[in-house]
Amino acid sequence: MKRKDIIAVIGTVLVSALFAFIIFNQVFGKASKDQTAEEVTAITSEFNLPDKKVFNKDAVNPTTLIEISPNDNNQPFAIQ
Repeated sequence: MKRKDIIAVIGTVLVSALFAFIIFNQVFGKASKDQTAEEVTAITSEFNLPDKKVFNKDAVNPTTLIEISPNDNNQPFAIQ
């Protein structure tokens, strides 16, 4: 390579690096050191009982087993 070619390559690399640096700063910006966090309340050992209108002895229990019809088939996917 000639001396002029080396200077042209170095110049192109420097201009490209400067251009990439400027674009990088525009896209990602500078990091903000002022960060805030939401304040939360402390966990206590108190337990409030649920409302008696909703949770009472006559309320529907969603955890009960519902059986539509008796099923004696222990292998539902077996070929018969």
